[in-house]
Amino acid sequence: MVATTPERLKMAEFARRSGVPSATIKHYVREGLLPEPDRTSRNMAYYDVALVPRVRAIKKLQRSLHLPLQVIGPLLERLDAHGMPPDEAVEGSIARVLAELAPERSISRASVIESGVPPSELAMIEGLGLLTPVVIDGTHSYQGDDAALLKTLGEAREAGLSPSMLPPEILATYLEALRGLVRAELAMFRAGVVPLAGGDLGRLTEVATTLSERLVVLLRRKLLLPTLKTLVDEPRAKPTARKAAKPKPRPKPRRKPKSG
Repeated sequence: MVATTPERLKMAEFARRSGVPSATIKHYVREGLLPEPDRTSRNMAYYDVALVPRVRAIKKLQRSLHLPLQVIGPLLERLDAHGMPPDEAVEGSIARVLAELAPERSISRASVIESGVPPSELAMIEGLGLLTPVVIDGTHSYQGDDAALLKTLGEAREAGLSPSMLPPEILATYLEALRGLVRAELAMFRAGVVPLAGGDLGRLTEVATTLSERLVVLLRRKLLLPTLKTLVDEPRAKPTARKAAKPKPRPKPRRKPKSG
């Protein structure tokens, strides 16, 4: 059987088929996400056409899921272990590998209920889309991040934060606030970073992702005390505001004298 020589592409054609600038491809090579190309001279390099789906997968992980390159590297290793899928199957494979990378823990639904979480509370959290039960060995369970979420809530209960203090409905409030934050963050990223980054998009995506996570933690910390002071002062200010805003009685309109 005659071995076929893999198709090699010059940088310009490889970048065109991959859909990313040549500078981004060079950045992926420097970060170890792509192998070094075959070089025939200092200024002439050839890339294996089979790497095109890999470059598209990296691009998708950065732009759609905003994953940093430190996370993309191990994820690509998982994909390589199963064989890099064709372009149309990349998204499903990525979702599968991300699930594999989730925390390796699971907890049965029955044990969650036995620990004191009422079924109605589980149903409410599931309704928010935060829990997706799976069947493991015939048992309805939660695994990965779902199990981690339930563990976090359980630790809050064990620490003395009762359902009356920290009701499960608070998760809906968190989701509403975070959804607005995420939308604002992505809108700024798409409007500011993407059109101006050029060939440096890969590196700047990683920087922006790390920076945004730090900013959220720091800004939340900065807002805690000023917001708490505002909440404490509000009850004192409300009566004065209501008294000042009380409308004055309107004068009664005068009746016109009857004619004739």
